[in-house]
Amino acid sequence: MPRLVLISAPAGFGKTTLVTQWLRPGRAEDPAQGRTPHAVRVGWLSLDAADTDLREFLTHLVAALQAASPEVGAQALALIDTDRSLPVEDIVASLVNDLDALADSTVVVLDDYHVIDTAEVHDAVAFLLDHLPPQVTLAMTTRADPPLPLSRLRARGELLEIRAADLRFTAEEADAFLNQVMGLQLGPAHVAALEARTEGWAAGLQLAALSARGHTPTSTGGPASSDGVAAFVDAFTGSHRFVLDYLLEEVLATQPGEVRTFLLDTSVLEQLTGGLCDALTGGSDGQQLLEKMERDNLFLTAFDDQRQWYRYHQLFADALRARLQAENPGRLPVLHRAASDWHAEHGTLADAIRHALAAADVELAADLLELALSEARQRRHDRMLRDWLNALPDDVLRSRALLATQMVPVRLSEGDIDGAERWLVHADQALRTTTRELAAARVPRRGRLADAARTREKEIRALSAQTAVYRAAVAQARGDVAGTIAHARRALDLAGPADHVARSGGAGYLGLAAWAAGDLPAAVDTFGEAVRSLHAAGNLADELGTTVVLATMWLARGQPEQARRLYERALQTADTHPGSVLSSTGDLHVGLADVLREQGDLDAAVTHLQTARDLGERASLPENRHRWYTAMAGLLVASQDLNGAVGMLEHAQPLYLPGYFPDVRPIPAIQARVRIAQGRLEDAAAWARAQHVGTDDSAGYLAEFDQLTLARLLIAQHRAHSRPKTLEHAFRLLDRIVAAAEAADRDGSLIEALLVRALAYYGGGDPDAALADLGLALRAGVPAGYCRLFLDEGPAMGELLRTAARRPDLPGSDEAAALLQAAERAQDASVETRPPTPGGQEPLSEREVEVLRLLATTLTGPQIARQLFMSVNTFRTHSRHIFTKLDVNTRRGAVSRAGELDLV
Repeated sequence: MPRLVLISAPAGFGKTTLVTQWLRPGRAEDPAQGRTPHAVRVGWLSLDAADTDLREFLTHLVAALQAASPEVGAQALALIDTDRSLPVEDIVASLVNDLDALADSTVVVLDDYHVIDTAEVHDAVAFLLDHLPPQVTLAMTTRADPPLPLSRLRARGELLEIRAADLRFTAEEADAFLNQVMGLQLGPAHVAALEARTEGWAAGLQLAALSARGHTPTSTGGPASSDGVAAFVDAFTGSHRFVLDYLLEEVLATQPGEVRTFLLDTSVLEQLTGGLCDALTGGSDGQQLLEKMERDNLFLTAFDDQRQWYRYHQLFADALRARLQAENPGRLPVLHRAASDWHAEHGTLADAIRHALAAADVELAADLLELALSEARQRRHDRMLRDWLNALPDDVLRSRALLATQMVPVRLSEGDIDGAERWLVHADQALRTTTRELAAARVPRRGRLADAARTREKEIRALSAQTAVYRAAVAQARGDVAGTIAHARRALDLAGPADHVARSGGAGYLGLAAWAAGDLPAAVDTFGEAVRSLHAAGNLADELGTTVVLATMWLARGQPEQARRLYERALQTADTHPGSVLSSTGDLHVGLADVLREQGDLDAAVTHLQTARDLGERASLPENRHRWYTAMAGLLVASQDLNGAVGMLEHAQPLYLPGYFPDVRPIPAIQARVRIAQGRLEDAAAWARAQHVGTDDSAGYLAEFDQLTLARLLIAQHRAHSRPKTLEHAFRLLDRIVAAAEAADRDGSLIEALLVRALAYYGGGDPDAALADLGLALRAGVPAGYCRLFLDEGPAMGELLRTAARRPDLPGSDEAAALLQAAERAQDASVETRPPTPGGQEPLSEREVEVLRLLATTLTGPQIARQLFMSVNTFRTHSRHIFTKLDVNTRRGAVSRAGELDLV
């Protein structure tokens, strides 16, 4: 197959129809010749003006590919969703690598590419073209040649061009179309004249045929007006744009009045079905008219085999709407309002809201949004909710307590804490004046809509409790523990026994406040109530999302095994849930991966992180997006790739959304720990200065992670420069943390503080005290599931563990021996199961060289995997390592670089 199939011709030449027929199952590989039936995957993207934005284009391209191959594009979506500048080459390279792993031939269709007018999108497509795997073809329909390297592709024989001349109807084809398909009775001279006038333009012929029906002989056999036919053919001239306008007028003028009215009235619809059309026209024959218009080739396409849903050809619909706007602009909002009512009554509230907004009926849109709010929130359609709310004027939102309240989490998700507080004030004011009833005259209240209305009224009655929950959220975002507790308790006082959503919020923020205060037993108990309330409310996505937080609390309590059990149960629930992937499934995989890493099962951790990446952005809540990168950083530390870990943490930092949970493990402090392990002590010291972390700080729980990091820094500085004073400061810090952790039953902090204090004793020349502290940490930590906490501490800890393992008389000796065995297993782990290591410059392994040699062939990824007797996942892992080591990001780049280095 060619690298690019370019179908370039003016509007209406049947470009899209040709591609559709070519790619129809069982049809040919060659769109020009029609041969070689085959199976092919198709990713189809119909472009519009929105796709001139690079982010939108890439998002829609990935969605189109995933519709054909769901395994494609997870990493690309994760990269697109970042708030940083788009790493375009990385995004496209990840798509190329995913496509390379597909065994089947794949065609990526970019329909109507002429709408793209931005250099950034052209550059992205050019990069895609340059790096496509051999089994993938890009097909493009366009009205003008794109600014792509066509000459180079043409010279290489990688371009198949189909132009207007190839698409024009011949005289024979025009005759068959006009007389057989359209049912006209035109003589050869008139057919030839129309074919010449249109130059074989398919849309022009169709419009001409529709118009000519009013001038052709009738079914009785007598000529309606032979002079009329000749006059029509003679008058049919001009540019395509003017001909289109002329013929549209002719088509409408020659249609019966009811059909003309039907066409104009229904032009506001993106999708048409009989009942919906009747609601707009006031008729009762919408389905019959749709079927007749389809038979009459009136620019109508059926969506389904049952002929229930249709759409107009886009050009035809645009022209109809333009005519409606010109003739009767006041009717447009009436039609949109009727469409909104129909969709509302049938429970399709998203379409109802869209039409209400198009009608500029903001009050109706607000009514409908209140009805849609509960389900959208329960399904975590956060982005759609935000877009709806932002489309409404602030004065409308301020007048409605339910919508004003919903603006609070919208503002919090954008980091606008002051704005969230302002909307709480608006919500209180609206709540005092709300009627608490939905105006029956505004929206029909039957069927599903009646259920939504009852839910809305319940939510309004529970708003006092819900606003208290959001006040607790604002206090939590500001770090105000006392305020968080006060508002959360008020929410519980106001919530009724069956108000599970508000009760979960109140209990949840009490749990978060206890966590921030360092009272972990209370935090676990109280936050567990929040999870159970969400279960009772049926909010499964949120229930599983809060499980991530609860498991993190169990980790802080020093119980990795309990956290693992929570994650595994939650994932079992998520995996057996019918329907689409829940919005927190990926977060569960990330959380379990981090626990498995801590327990020393690095292979399983890699698997879960890869699963989370494959699931993509749709399976992760915004407040958790940074977690994938911090978990991967932990794996890279365990694999001794400290540079890679720093890179992952740099990715994590801009994704972190402050205010959702207590920041008990600040990313800058994690980065400082990696710098200490690298020996870059000045960088770590710069962190301490920038974050104002000192030895005289209070021993509050939220400061413990920073202080334990500072203690490691002080020990490292003493080791590097023999500074006894720094060691004294470290002991003072660690003694305070050990005492506070013992008093508050914080086993996680206690275990870590003891092992760091053991390092301080060892660095100060007191091995007996070091082994005593280490023994306490080992006896408490290893049975609970800790492993990497000890193994990632560096050479000094390794020496201590080996000494302890040789001393069976010491507490923790058996645990030390078990950890050393775990370290040996991790060291022997195969390359297939190690995480990707960005920035590495190691030489290629023998297996990687074998893979690289086959990358230089035309074999697909699955074919290479079969030839080397490995899984596709293992092949992908090898490919990632090769790309990293050669400093490239695509297969073609790897082959080129390998040639430069004489590796193949």
